[in-house]
Amino acid sequence: MDNVRLAATKILYDVSANGAWANVSLAQTLRREKFGDLDRKFCTELVYGAVKAGASLDWKISRYLSRPLERVDEKILAVLRVGMYQIFFLDRVPNSAAVNESVELSKKFCGLGASKFINGVMRAAVRDPDKSKFPTGDDLQSLALRTFHPAWLVELFAAEFGLDATKRLLDFDNTNPPLCLRVNTLRTTREKILLALKKIGVSAEASTLAPEGIICREHGALDKFQPLRDGLCQVQDESSMTAARLLDPKPGEFVIDACAAPGGKSTHIAELMENRGRIVAADIYPTKLEHIAQNSERLGIKIIEPLLSDARELGDKFPAQADRVLVDAPCSGLGVLRRKADLRWRKSLDEVQALPTLQLEILAGAAKSLKVGGTLVYGTCTILRRENAAVVENFLAAHKNFDLVETKTFLPHETGTDGFFAAKLIRTA
Repeated sequence: MDNVRLAATKILYDVSANGAWANVSLAQTLRREKFGDLDRKFCTELVYGAVKAGASLDWKISRYLSRPLERVDEKILAVLRVGMYQIFFLDRVPNSAAVNESVELSKKFCGLGASKFINGVMRAAVRDPDKSKFPTGDDLQSLALRTFHPAWLVELFAAEFGLDATKRLLDFDNTNPPLCLRVNTLRTTREKILLALKKIGVSAEASTLAPEGIICREHGALDKFQPLRDGLCQVQDESSMTAARLLDPKPGEFVIDACAAPGGKSTHIAELMENRGRIVAADIYPTKLEHIAQNSERLGIKIIEPLLSDARELGDKFPAQADRVLVDAPCSGLGVLRRKADLRWRKSLDEVQALPTLQLEILAGAAKSLKVGGTLVYGTCTILRRENAAVVENFLAAHKNFDLVETKTFLPHETGTDGFFAAKLIRTA
C-alpha cells in the first residue's frame, strides 16, 4: 500500500470531515511521516490539487455515481478525490496505478465493501472520461467549473473586472506561487541571503517591488534553511511588504499594528525602525499573539509588545498617542487564492458582503489612537473595491480630519504577485 497516497487521503478527510485547513494538516503530516523530497512533493501535489479542484472535482466524481454525492461516506469521498484527481489531472500517473493504489488503501481506510465501490467508480471513469468533460462555453457557470472556483465568486469577479480580466485572474489563482522571503535587515543583507540560497541550489532573485524581498522560483522545503531558522529572513509575499514601506516608520516612534497576527508586518516595521522605539501589536486571539512573540524572538526584535485587544478599542486605550498606525484589516483574502488551496471553497457571498462594515469599524476605532500629523495605513489582501477603496472613501467621508495621500493596488493577474491594497492617510487635525 502506498503510504503517500494514504497520507494525502487522510488529510483530505480531515479537511472535509473536521474542517481542518489543508496547509496545517499537510504540514503536521509531513513532519510526522518523514517522507523523502519526492514523496513530500507528491503528497503536497495530491492534497493541494484535490482541495483546490474542490467542487469541480466533485462534479466529475458525481458523473460516475448512482447516488447523490451527499450520500457518499466522507472517507470514501476522500479516497475518490485523491484517486480521481490523479486520473483527470495528473498525466504522469498511469490510470492503472491510480485505481489499484486507491482500491488497496481503501481496504484499510474504509473497509472491504467500500473498496469494491471505489473500484467500480474509478474504472468507470477510466473507461469513459468524456462522460465528465467540463463544458467549454464562456458562460460563468462553465468557467467556474473549468477553473476550480465557486460560481458566485466568478460572478463577483466578472462584475468587478469584466470577463477577459476575470479569465486571467482565475487562471492565475491556479498557478503555483513562488516562495517569497523578507530579509531581516537588522542582521544581514539581501545579497548574503541570495548567496546562501544559491549554495543550496535554490533559484532565487531580488524582488523589484520590495528592497528586502527575495523571490524563490524553484525550491524544495526551506524549513531547514538555516538563515530562516536563525531569523535572518522571514516568509512574506513581496506585495504585502508594501504596507510597512508605505507606513514609513522611523526609529524611536510609537507605532500600533491594529490587526497584527501573525506578525509579519509588525516585525517588518520593527526592522525599518532599526529595533528602536515601541510597537504595540494588537490582536484578538491569544494563541496568535504567542506566535508574534515567538517570531519576534527568532528575528531578534525587542520593541514589539503583543496586546490582546479588539482593534476597534485601540482609540480608547491609546487616544491620539501613536505616531503611526497600521490597520491590516480582516478581509476575504481573495487576493491570495493561489496560496491557500481551500480558501475559495470556504468563503461565502454573505461573508464577503458583511466584511466592509467590520473593516470600517476597525479603521475608525484604530484611527482614534493616531496623533495629529500622524500616518495611518489601511491594507488588505483582497482585490475587491468594496473592501478596499470603498472602505477608505466611507472613512474619509465621516472623518474630515484625515487626508488621503496615496494608494497602491496589486491585482494578481496584472502584477504577478499576491493581491494587495494599501492606502496611506494623514491625520490633519
